[in-house]
This record gives sequence, structure tokens and C-alpha cells, in this order.
Amino acid sequence: MSPVLDGFAVVLEPANLLYCLIGVVIGMLVGVLPGLGPAATIAILLPVTLGIEPVTAIIMLAGIFYGAQYGGTVTSVLLRLPGEASSVVTVFDGHALARQGRAGTALGIAAIGSFVGGTLSVIALTLVAPLVSEFALDFGPPEYTLLALLGILLVATVSNGGLLKALIAAAVGLLLATVGRDGFTSTERFTFDSLSLADGLDFVPIAMGLFGLGEILHTLEERHRAVHAPTTVANVWPSRSDLRQSSGAIGRGGVLGFLLGVLPGGGAVLASLAAYALEKRRSRHPERFGHGAVEGVAAPETANNAAATSSFIPLLSLGIPANATMAVIFGALLIQGITPGPQLVTEHPELFWGVVNSMYLGNILLLIMSIPLVGLFVRILRIRPSVLAPITVLITLIGAYTVNNSVFDMGVVVFFGVIGYLMKKLGFDPGPLVLAFVLGSLLETSLRRSLLLFDGDPSGFATRPISGTLVVLFLAVALAPAVRKAWHHRKASLDRDKETV
Repeated sequence: MSPVLDGFAVVLEPANLLYCLIGVVIGMLVGVLPGLGPAATIAILLPVTLGIEPVTAIIMLAGIFYGAQYGGTVTSVLLRLPGEASSVVTVFDGHALARQGRAGTALGIAAIGSFVGGTLSVIALTLVAPLVSEFALDFGPPEYTLLALLGILLVATVSNGGLLKALIAAAVGLLLATVGRDGFTSTERFTFDSLSLADGLDFVPIAMGLFGLGEILHTLEERHRAVHAPTTVANVWPSRSDLRQSSGAIGRGGVLGFLLGVLPGGGAVLASLAAYALEKRRSRHPERFGHGAVEGVAAPETANNAAATSSFIPLLSLGIPANATMAVIFGALLIQGITPGPQLVTEHPELFWGVVNSMYLGNILLLIMSIPLVGLFVRILRIRPSVLAPITVLITLIGAYTVNNSVFDMGVVVFFGVIGYLMKKLGFDPGPLVLAFVLGSLLETSLRRSLLLFDGDPSGFATRPISGTLVVLFLAVALAPAVRKAWHHRKASLDRDKETV
């Protein structure tokens, strides 16, 4: 229990309190601005974290992540324009409530649901993460090989761009991870005799390009028209009837969000969709959903915050990022010289428990500030993207240069910014690419060590209890789409035969 209490002492240090507040505020602002997103913002701010203590930096980045989940609700309710992908479902009933003059109720329920979901998830995180870390101490190179493969595959299967496009993006990410000197033989690979590529591609400019510059270019194209924000939002605090009506949805959303957030590839988007579908299916009057059902706001908003928090479990305990934003935070930890994984709890307990316990405070700050800041958010929505975008691009390029004082890194940002824009245009999700790039080094090193361990025999992966279980899981996930497609095809064929008879 002592490390947990020591974690609270770390959080209550003035610098950490300040950066927790800064992170939550930035997160809410990012959520309000459609298109930017927490992954892009964290990528842009990576150079800033170099001058900050590791614990303080990760506390701020975590605040940005879960703060953005609520910020996206504001535009979903007021403008029918999701600021975050995880807030897409909130549009259905949130904006319907706003049209009925109950925008304040929707925002208030969302704030309460976000607080409850986030807090329940942090409590579960406190209890579960150390157990996962202890279990993961039994992991060797074969287990890490399969865990990395499973993480990439799971993210690919739930990617927005479809399975094939996600697998292509992941393959490109793995290819990019091989650039530079071979870790075993020191042979240069894909460097084209360039000294700048000898040590491989740096994660920071790639993330800043794909998520930062790429998102900005795509957002500018999508939002060429002015967005008109409403003038006032009244009666923000929900009534007792609204609270009573949404309490069950909040509880179920919190549990479902936590469970889906732990899964690699799950995350806030899938959690919000699943929570909304569950409430609609359970309701005695499902026709209310889409026309202003309070549960239709409470469930997804609780679930996405719970999932945002629980996605730290595989990152901190196993060293496996569960989604694109976690991949960027993974990169931030590596930049600070800290490798997430089973040893993190014992080697860096102040960081582990400092970050976990900061989420209790962050969720309280989120609840306190979310309702009073609605008026400010409405004003921010009046700022044209054509004004914000050039400033953001300038900050991104300056930040990329300051990491290594390298003009080459600025070129990498621009190159991957164009790649990110084209991926968006062609329907590719950049998340699998970044995740595969981050896990590429771990995957290659673990695979080669495993083959040395098994004398080159790949069947050795199936002979160990944990790696054998992971092989079965990997095959199940890989074959699931084909099985599902065959089942639907067979069902459609049987239905046609019945109609013929």
C-alpha cells in the first residue's frame, strides 16, 4: 500500500498539480476543436516534454487524453459536429436534446458520466495493473513476439479504414521500423547512404507529421465553410429525474468501457459505440434513442472516459499500446529513457503510481471545470480554422526542429504530413501504421531471440503455456472476419432457399 500512498505524494507536488491542470484544460480545448484530436496534440507537444520531469510530462499527456474525451462532447451537442471520434455516438441524442432547448442537460449529464466512468476505471486500474505486471514477469521473447503481433492485429481489425487497409498501413509501419542499423549485426538497412537515417527514423517527427500536420491539412479541406456556434447554454445541471433515468446507463457504461479499453484495439471509440448499442437494446422504448434520450448521452460518454483510462493498463503493465494515442505516449516514455512494461512498477514506482493517482485528481478537475467553461468553448468555436491552422503548423515545425536541432526532422514531418493527409483522403487510418512502427523494434528483437531460443523452429511458440495461448488468440482474431463472412454468406443462402421454396 505504501507505493500507492507515495504516488499521491508525487501527484500533490505543485509542479505535477499544475501540469495535471494544464493537461486537462488542453485536452478539453482539443476535444472542442474538431479534427485535431489527442493523438495529434500529444505528438505536437512531444518536444515540450523533453524539458520536463518524466512523471510530470506523462501526467500532463494523460490529462490531455482523457480531457479530450469530454471536450469532444461540446461540439457534438451544440453543433452536431463531433470533436472526437469517440463522441460520434453522442451526436445522435445530444444534439436532439440541444434542439429541444436542453443542451445544458446533455452537457451536464456528459460531465457527470465522464467523471463517474473515469473514476471507476482509475479504481479498477489501481487494483488490476499491478496484478497484470506480476503476471507479465513470466513473459519472455516468445510471449512478447505474439503480444506485439496480437496488438497490431487487434488494432487493424477495429480500424476505421477497414481490415485490408489497416493491415497495409501496419505493414508499412513495420517496414519503417527496420530503417537504420540492424540491432544484431549493425548492418545498415534502407538508409540509402544517408547519415540521418543510420540510426533509424525518429518516432517524434513521424507522429507529428501523420497526426499533427496530416490532420491539420485534412481538417482545413473538410471545414472550408464557417461553423456557427450557438450563443447561450442554460440550465447546465441536470434534474433529479434525468440523473435517475441515466444512472443505470452510467454504471453499465463504466464497466463496459473499462473492459473494452483494456483490450488492444478496443479504446474509447469502440466503447462508446458498444455502450450506446447496449442501452438501446435494453430499453423498453428504443424508439426514443436518436430523439433526445438522456441515456443515449450518458452511456457513451461514461464508456469513452472509462476506456481512455483503462487503456493505460496494457501500456504501463505490458508495454503494449492499446491505440494510436497510447502509442504516442509510449513514444514519450521512450524519449524520457523509460521503457513501459512489467518492470515499470518496481523500477519506477513514482512514475507508475504518480500517473495512475493523477487521474483521480484529473477527473475531479474535469468535473469542476467542464460546466463553467462551456461559455468559453462556445467562443472558441467561432475561431476560423484558417486562423488556427497556420499557427499550429508553425508550432509543429519548430517543435520538430528543437528535438534534435535537425532540419532533416522538419523534412520528415512535412513528408509524413503529406502521407497522413493522403491516407485520410484514401480512407486509411494512420493509427495501425504508428502502432506497428512503435512495436516494430520489439517485434523484430523478440522474434529473432525466440528463433535463437528454439533453434529456428517456429513451432516452439506453441510449446510454452502463455505463448501457446497467445497463438490460439492470434489465430482466432485473424480468422474471425473470414468465419463471420462465411456465416453471413451461408445464412443469406439459406434465406434465399426458403424464399424459393
